Amino acid sequence: QVHLVESGGGLVQPGGSLRLSCTVNGILFGAAVLGWYRQAPGAQRDLVARISSGGTPLYVDSVKGRFTISRDNRKNTLYLQMNSLEPDDTGVYFCNAGGGMRSVGDYWGQGTQVTVSS
Repeated sequence: QVHLVESGGGLVQPGGSLRLSCTVNGILFGAAVLGWYRQAPGAQRDLVARISSGGTPLYVDSVKGRFTISRDNRKNTLYLQMNSLEPDDTGVYFCNAGGGMRSVGDYWGQGTQVTVSS
């Protein structure tokens, strides 16, 4: 059974930083494409970043230069380092697995709330 668990969300002021983590079990982690998605209140769930099995990242334009996606295959853990946070970054962040670099996977975590507010 595939299990994804996110952590690291919280309340942060504009300009601040947070680091999200996602522990993944039940799949061959080292071979998986992984991603982070964000769902703002009343909005759809949108891609933030993906990372290939080899570590190649892909970012949406709004987070380029501010966010860094990475993975630790020894720990089965995906990360999202978020710097220079803005109020528009507010939302529930979900970890995703099982897809490709151009497609969403079938497996989701429960999400972690990020709120950027002064």
